[in-house]
Amino acid sequence: MRTAVVLLTRDLRVHDHPALATACATAEQVVPLFVLDPRLAGRSANRDRFLHQALADLRAVLRERGGDLVLRHGDPVTETIRLARDVDADGIAVSADVSHYARGRQRRLRDECERHRIAYREFPGLTVVDPAALTPTGGDHYKVFTPYFRAWSAADWRTACAAPDQIRLPDGLAVGRLPALPAGESAQAAAGGETVGRRRLRDWLGNLDRYGDLHDDLPGDATSRLSPYLRFGCLSPLEVAQAAGDRDGPFVRQLCWRDFHYQVAHAFPDLATTAYRRNAKEEWRYDAAALDAWQTGHTGLPIVDAGMRQLLAQGWMHNRARLITAAYLTKELGLDWRAGRAWFDRWLLDGDLPNNSGNWQWVAGTGNDTRPNRRFNPLRQAHRFDPAGDYVRRWLPELAGVPGAAVHEPWQLPLAVRAGLDYPPPLSER
Repeated sequence: MRTAVVLLTRDLRVHDHPALATACATAEQVVPLFVLDPRLAGRSANRDRFLHQALADLRAVLRERGGDLVLRHGDPVTETIRLARDVDADGIAVSADVSHYARGRQRRLRDECERHRIAYREFPGLTVVDPAALTPTGGDHYKVFTPYFRAWSAADWRTACAAPDQIRLPDGLAVGRLPALPAGESAQAAAGGETVGRRRLRDWLGNLDRYGDLHDDLPGDATSRLSPYLRFGCLSPLEVAQAAGDRDGPFVRQLCWRDFHYQVAHAFPDLATTAYRRNAKEEWRYDAAALDAWQTGHTGLPIVDAGMRQLLAQGWMHNRARLITAAYLTKELGLDWRAGRAWFDRWLLDGDLPNNSGNWQWVAGTGNDTRPNRRFNPLRQAHRFDPAGDYVRRWLPELAGVPGAAVHEPWQLPLAVRAGLDYPPPLSER
C-alpha cells in the first residue's frame, strides 16, 4: 500500500495504536487525520479544552517522528474521503467505537470507502478487550459484572503495539492550523495530551499497591486520575492494564468496569437516554430548585455539596463522591438520572456515553445493578469515607471552621454557631 489515512477520534496517541501501527507497517505514507466535528463541539467546555490540548501534544509527538497531525473542520466522513482522494490513498483506518454517533460515522465511512473503492478497516484500541469479543452462553452481551469480570480476566488480550519510529506524510500536504485553545469552565482542570498522561501513569504506578486500601478515601485522593486520558485515548487502556499487572487486582478491576460498560453500550446503544432494565420503575419527580441546588453544591448536605463543588472546580470528581452524589439525586431527591447524567456530561473531563450513562443507570436502579433498590445513606458514607471531614472542608470553605466530623451535620451545631455559617439548611427543611 502506498498511502493510508488514519482517522483519529478518541485515540489521540502514538503508543499502542493498532490502526496507526498497522498503517505505518503496511503503507509508504501515512496521514494521521483529526476532523473537528461541529456536531460534537460545545457539549463540554472542559472537554473541548482537554481535546485541543491533546491535539497540540499529538502534533508535537508526530512531528518528532517525521509526520504531522492533519486537521480539518466539518463532517468527518466528508473530510476524510476528500483528503483520501487528494492524497490518492489506498486505505482508511479507524479505531472502532460503540456510541450511536460513532457507529453511524463508521457505517457511513465504510459505505463511502466502498463507493470510492478505498480499502476500509476498523481496529481495536479503545478498550482492553473488544466490546463484542466476550459473550455469555445464550446472549449477546454480559448483563452482570461479576461473570463478565471472570471471562475478561481469563481472556487472551492482544499484544500492545509499539509506537512507530517514523511517519512519512505525502509531499506538499497542507496540515491545517491548530485552533485557538478554548477557555474551559473548571479553573483546576487537568491538562490533556499523551505526554501528560504517560507521565501521570508512570508517577502513579508507585502507589498501585496502596490502591485497594485507599481508593475510597475521599480526602486522601489516592485514585489514579487517569480517566480523562483513557476517555480521549491519550493512554491505551491495554497498556495501563498491563502496567498495573495483576488482572484480579482492584485497580485493573476498575478498567474491567470500563470495558463492561462499553460492551453494554455496544449491545444497547440507547444507554444514555433509555432505561436498560425493561421493568424499571421510573417514577421521577421534577423539581427545578432541587436540581439547581444539587448542580451548584448547595443542597445543605455537605458530603454531596463537596463532591459537586469539586466537579465544578476540577472537571473531575472522586469516584466515591460520584456514587454519593448520584445516589442522593436519584434515591433521596427522586430526580431523573438523565438530568444528573447530562450535568456530569457537561463538566466531566472523562465524561463519555458508556461509562457516564452506565454508572448513572447502575446507581438509579435502571441499569446493570442486580440490586436495583440499593440505597446509599449519604451521612453514613460521609462518616465512613471522610471520617475527619477533611474532604468536605477542602471544597466547602464556608464550613472550614467546623472541626472534625461535626462538619457532616452542620444542622446539629448550636444555633449560635449555625447562624454564623453561610451555608444553607438541608433541602428537606426549606
